[in-house]
Amino acid sequence: MSDEWSLNPSSPVPLHRQIYDYMKRRIMNGEWPVGTRLPTQRDLAAKFQVNRSTVVYALGELSADGLIAARVGQGTVVANNTWSLLAASPPPDWNRYVTSGLHQPNLQMIQQINRAEANPGFLRLGTGELSPELLPTDQMKQVFSGSMSSRFSLGYSEPKGSLYLREIISAYLQTKGIDASPASILIVSGALQGLQLISLGLLHAGSTIFVENPSYLNSVQVFQSAGMQVHGIPMDRQGIQTESIGRLKRQHNAALLYTIPSFHNPTGVLMPSERRGELLQTCIQERLPVIEDDVYGDLWLDDPPPPPLKAGDRQGLVLYMGSMSKTLGPGLRIGWIVGPEPVMERLADIKMQTDYGSSSLSQHAVAEWLSSGLYEQHLHRTRAALTSRRDSMLAILSKHYQELAEWSIPQGGFYIWLRLVQPVAMRLLFEQALTEGILLNPGAVYDRQDQQHLRLSYAYASLDELERGLLRLAALIRLNSCREF
Repeated sequence: MSDEWSLNPSSPVPLHRQIYDYMKRRIMNGEWPVGTRLPTQRDLAAKFQVNRSTVVYALGELSADGLIAARVGQGTVVANNTWSLLAASPPPDWNRYVTSGLHQPNLQMIQQINRAEANPGFLRLGTGELSPELLPTDQMKQVFSGSMSSRFSLGYSEPKGSLYLREIISAYLQTKGIDASPASILIVSGALQGLQLISLGLLHAGSTIFVENPSYLNSVQVFQSAGMQVHGIPMDRQGIQTESIGRLKRQHNAALLYTIPSFHNPTGVLMPSERRGELLQTCIQERLPVIEDDVYGDLWLDDPPPPPLKAGDRQGLVLYMGSMSKTLGPGLRIGWIVGPEPVMERLADIKMQTDYGSSSLSQHAVAEWLSSGLYEQHLHRTRAALTSRRDSMLAILSKHYQELAEWSIPQGGFYIWLRLVQPVAMRLLFEQALTEGILLNPGAVYDRQDQQHLRLSYAYASLDELERGLLRLAALIRLNSCREF
């Protein structure tokens, strides 16, 4: 029930009447179907920033009109709307349709995070994207307003994406040690769409997917919604532990393994060359296909990471994914998958059935950035800014968190994986921070059993916001660690 509407304190219309009119309008036009559960009075009062009595007054009028009703075990729900008031037959129960859809909803906490990230008033300590001030907005405007390449088109691109862009990406991948022809590259609308295409085109319902534990993949429902099981493999400070993969593959009949070797999300771990070799050799031996997610690979801060797994793949075992979302701008929605040509053709066919190709404008922009040298210049500036931000966050942690938490120094990417020393009610900490305008990313988002970690990001919030937010967070941690559990 989130939107941009807010009360107008200067209006001659009383506040309770404004709330009544707003809620009635949402109900009568069908936006809130019959059966929709309303937030609690306390939540509504917080949303509208009014006294609870004002909300109670507005709800009382809605109840008197027969639009809402209190039901045992359900709270207050929408009871009638335009259709049920005017028609003899009941309206469609859209909530039943919503709950019966194939795609599983996000965890409640993830939904809360997604909503809060859309609110500019929140201080975001864990957001996984670059700050707007680090995005090359002005240069991007120049790319779009400058002379257009003769290859530019507003029409549909071919199924695998712009050939021009794929040729440029092929050359770009050579710098990473990956030999990939344009025919073995598929342009996708971000790495997440790549995962969706793989789940739809290559895997069967009931398949098991191996992931690092914790894993970004636990924060999205892309494989679970396709009827698959996600099984976590333990990590250490060098990445996924390879010893048990063979045994677990046979035990679970795993279909593939998903990994982020460079600057892992959420832990920030960088897998060294030796571990990468062990992992690739194990997967070759077990004939276990690999999805290598390398969206953070260009964001090294101290030294370049080792070559990707794909660089050592001589059997077409690895599907390699890259993206511009973490470096050039999430709004471009351009990424790529590299793999055997028949696999790319299969995924391209499914992509054509779902969106008929990624944005021509975005493909052209990425091609211009990569071919002109602008992208490498931008990376140089971005790495310098992220290094400064990382060091500032580490200084704050060293000063205020020595007795509260443990952490490692990330060598790239966005994240510090903060381990709290004392047990804390993480859900309560999340809610308390939220009420104070601070948005956290708890470890449970990436491992359902984790109650001890927070993912901190130095990429989004300003340095002033980082200091203010981390100081307040330290106070909340101290407050909650004193409680008995």
